[in-house]
Amino acid sequence: MEKTSVIIPRIETPEHRPLWQQLLAQGIRSSDELLALLEVDPAELETPPPGGDFPLRVPRSFVNRMTRGDSHDPLLLQVLPTAAESVQSPGYHSDPLGELRAMPVPGLLHKYRGRALLTVTGACAIHCRYCFRRHFPYSDANPVTAGMQESLRYLRQQVDIHEIILSGGDPLTLNDARLQSLTEQLAGVPQLQTLRIHTRLPVVLPERVDQGLLEWIARQSLQVVIVVHCNHPNEIDPSVSKALQRLRSTGATLLNQSVLLHGINDAAATLIRLSESLFAAGVLPYYLHLLDKVQGAAHFAVDPDSAREILATMRAALPGYLVPRLVRDIPGQPGKTPL
Repeated sequence: MEKTSVIIPRIETPEHRPLWQQLLAQGIRSSDELLALLEVDPAELETPPPGGDFPLRVPRSFVNRMTRGDSHDPLLLQVLPTAAESVQSPGYHSDPLGELRAMPVPGLLHKYRGRALLTVTGACAIHCRYCFRRHFPYSDANPVTAGMQESLRYLRQQVDIHEIILSGGDPLTLNDARLQSLTEQLAGVPQLQTLRIHTRLPVVLPERVDQGLLEWIARQSLQVVIVVHCNHPNEIDPSVSKALQRLRSTGATLLNQSVLLHGINDAAATLIRLSESLFAAGVLPYYLHLLDKVQGAAHFAVDPDSAREILATMRAALPGYLVPRLVRDIPGQPGKTPL
């Protein structure tokens, strides 16, 4: 089969919002539309029942990186709902990391010594089918909507917390004004030294990295670490490379975390290409996660022994700084557990 990328045209709108917000709103939300654009016959797939509480969502620019006619495209498999998600798998849970037990105030997770995490939004540009927060109760656990004062009081009381992590959802779905307001409030917590941002937007919607965002990052008094999420080298096209390089130009440290996914990136050659592509764009590989055991994602799991073999091959082929740490997140442990 000829590997030909499909070009999904942008929808022209008269809106005066920033381009990235328009493109975010224009994301594909229908399996039928997505498969039609890719010229994939639904008969080749196990399609899910209608509805569901975790619908499809994917930016058109991300779809542009998929291969027309390929029902096994590694980017398509990350976003397309399938019937396998309805299978109830033993050992898989709606809260696989025990986050609700580590939430002293709404939307603030304090799992590890020295750092805390804020789930500042439930919104994402893309709905990854393996997402460990696909069942997370964002409406009840959002520090922004619930009021930041409770979170700020907690942070001030925990004098050993030196790093605050913005997560979600994806924090970069917030506009620049809301991000600025949020970090101005966090600036009142004297012991904070590092601002870490967990985001997939620079990869799936690189237009988000505009001048306003770059200026917001550059204004921060805290040291900024940006952890992007990229699983496959095909996700990195020239627009993504440029966006990542622009982020790096602000002085922020750029790291990547990936999830090891069956049938998508569970091959050493794929992950070697990913590490090399990330480094060329100014990003260091950081973590390679075993799948978090969230209900509905068991079909993506890779067994630990296979994961170790993949990592051993990567170590033999790459300099150490391009080999991510293979880890598993185990509830109740003081940090990520290396394998």
